[in-house]
Amino acid sequence: MASDYPRRRRLAVLVAAVLGLLLTARLGLWQLSRAAEKEALQALLEQRGRDPVLPAAALADNADAAAAQHYRRITLRGRWIAGPTVFLDNRPMDGRTGFVVVTPLQPAGGGAALLVQRGWVPRDMAERTRLPSLPLPEGEVELSGLIAPPPTRWVALGSEAAGPIRQNLDLESFSRETGLRLRPLSLLQLDVPGAAPDGLLRQWPKPAVDVHKHYGYAFQWFALAGLITILYVWFQLVRPRLRR
Repeated sequence: MASDYPRRRRLAVLVAAVLGLLLTARLGLWQLSRAAEKEALQALLEQRGRDPVLPAAALADNADAAAAQHYRRITLRGRWIAGPTVFLDNRPMDGRTGFVVVTPLQPAGGGAALLVQRGWVPRDMAERTRLPSLPLPEGEVELSGLIAPPPTRWVALGSEAAGPIRQNLDLESFSRETGLRLRPLSLLQLDVPGAAPDGLLRQWPKPAVDVHKHYGYAFQWFALAGLITILYVWFQLVRPRLRR
C-alpha cells in the first residue's frame, strides 16, 4: 500500500492542476466575452444614436418591439405619476455612490405607462435613508431621452424591500404593486439645453467605458493558468528528472 502512495499523490496533484487550469482559463474567456458584449452594446448604442428621433406614437408596447428600439432617441410628452417614485440604491456615478431615481410617466397619447430613469442623486452620508426632495412638475411635461431596457438588476441579499429605497425594480412586481400597466422598457432621461436644473445628474455611463477592466481581469486569469502549468511541469516533470 505504501508503494501506491506516491502514485496517488502524483495523480491528485495532476487532477488539481488540470482543474485549476480549466477554471482559470474559463474565467479568462468569460471576462473576454464580457468585454466583447460591452463593446458590441456600445457599437449598437452609437449606431442607433445616429438614427432619426423615434416618433412618440411609435413607442413599443411589447417586448419584441421594445428590444428593436433600445438606445433610440425619443421625445415624449406626458404626465408624471408621482406616487410610486423609487430610489434604486448602490448605483454609482462619477465614482460616488447614490441612487437612480425612477418615476412612471403616462404618455400623452395614452396607452401603458413607462418607467423613466430620471437621473442620479448622491446618498446622504450622514443618514442613508434620508432622501432628497425632488418635486415633480405638474401638468404635461416634455422629455428627451434614450429608450433602454428596464433598470439593471443588481445582486440583492435577502428579500427585496417595498419602500422608496430599493436594490432592484422588477417590472412585473412593480406593475402589480402599483396597478399600472407598464411598457417592457424604460427611458433614460437626458439633459435638455436651457432646461431648469432639477438636482439630478444624467451623465449615464457608456456600456464599454470599463471594458479595459475585463481585459485586465482576463490577463490575470490567463497568467494564473500559465503559472499553474509552469509549476506543475517544473515540480512534477522537470525537477524529478534532474534529481535522477
